Amino acid sequence: MIKNVTFEETTYNEAPAKFEAGTPNIADAVGLGAALDYVNRLGLVNTGKYEHELLVYATEQLSRINGVRLLGSAREKVSVISMILRDRKTEEVGRLLDQEGIAVRAGHHCAQPSLRRFGVEASVRPSFAFYNTFDEIDRLVDAVKRILIG
Repeated sequence: MIKNVTFEETTYNEAPAKFEAGTPNIADAVGLGAALDYVNRLGLVNTGKYEHELLVYATEQLSRINGVRLLGSAREKVSVISMILRDRKTEEVGRLLDQEGIAVRAGHHCAQPSLRRFGVEASVRPSFAFYNTFDEIDRLVDAVKRILIG
């Protein structure tokens, strides 16, 4: 698409070469293929089962903490928890968890009608995947306790 480039000037080719996108994003296509191979080796059923075990464990641990309100209790749900911490803004909780090296989403998650059903405008949302561990959930639980203590 380019005929010549210098620090002073860029000269474009004539159409249609002028509109060519350039080299395709081959690296991402290869990376996606490798990721799919990896997930297939693990097995979708196995990863789903493990992620559900993480969700059950995290739900049990977080529900025991005075000052934590868990939103939503569907039996068949993805491994995501939405929660509110008493007397804490969700943005503050997200920032404090980030400082502990724990990644969560904090805000309305483009789900304001669902959140409003529970009487809230925002939540903190950790999600769990096959690469997470039970130890990481323990770290999350400990951090939430420290945040509530203040």
